[in-house]
Amino acid sequence: MKAKKLNRLREAMAAADLPLQKTATNLVFGEGNPSAKLFFIGEAPGKKEDLSGRPFVGSAGKHLDALFDSIGLARGDVYITSLLKYRPPNNRCPTRPEIEAHTIFLIKQVLIVNPQMIVPLGNFATRFVLGGFSVDKMAGIPGISALHGQAVKMNLARRHFLVFPLYHPAAVLYNFGLKKTLWGDFKSLNNLAFAPM
Repeated sequence: MKAKKLNRLREAMAAADLPLQKTATNLVFGEGNPSAKLFFIGEAPGKKEDLSGRPFVGSAGKHLDALFDSIGLARGDVYITSLLKYRPPNNRCPTRPEIEAHTIFLIKQVLIVNPQMIVPLGNFATRFVLGGFSVDKMAGIPGISALHGQAVKMNLARRHFLVFPLYHPAAVLYNFGLKKTLWGDFKSLNNLAFAPM
């Protein structure tokens, strides 16, 4: 049932007239377990994601796969998507109108999957989610360096989630010093998500 709803949402998004659609190769909607406990949100597709139509398949994706493996998970155990579903030219930062247009669909994805935990990766995703899923409140949210590895309770459409922000895996590729922090945060995420009740 959830898989069918996600497929219908993907079709609606592909048919919509969205920013970045004309300059991108493919819609990168998201993938994974439609009933996942963990819902990961990145910023936007990169070049390899744009070409394949799949999220996190480049260098950052390989690092994310290694992080999943470190806690005994696979891609099929979680759901992975991003704020933007089409690649911004030259991987530039998303603009406000782009985030506003694309996150209407992201919110619907979250509500369909209905995970226990949302894991935003990096500044843009963290600010959007912790800003109450609102572009208007993003500017008032601190950066990922202040928020990573800390669980926060959030509500969306009267549903309750734990939000656990993490550094984006791409950050480790440019700042190797963050690797230990990200891997430590991932272990904390695992302990929190799969602790015995």
